[in-house]
Amino acid sequence: MDLLGSALAVSAIIFSLGVAGVLLRRNAIIVFMSIELMLNAVNLSFIALAQQLGPEGQVFVLFVMAVAAAEAVVGLAIIIAIYRHKQTVNLDKINLLSG
Repeated sequence: MDLLGSALAVSAIIFSLGVAGVLLRRNAIIVFMSIELMLNAVNLSFIALAQQLGPEGQVFVLFVMAVAAAEAVVGLAIIIAIYRHKQTVNLDKINLLSG
């Protein structure tokens, strides 16, 4: 298997681990980290494809990194606010519609 195929295989494995984390875990922090893992897997595939198709993939990586940084700031702020209000980050126990 060539370098591109290996990088895409690793990217698919990392993305699958992120999807499994989102679907199986109930802790908001773990779900948040799993989403970040999926974004990093996409970045790896963009970089791997940039080696074959040109530098446009690297430009996309910069945009994904900027979105991930903004998502991290907003997501952590929301998680902290929910924790302060509900005293838990377990997604099964959080119901924002009830006071």
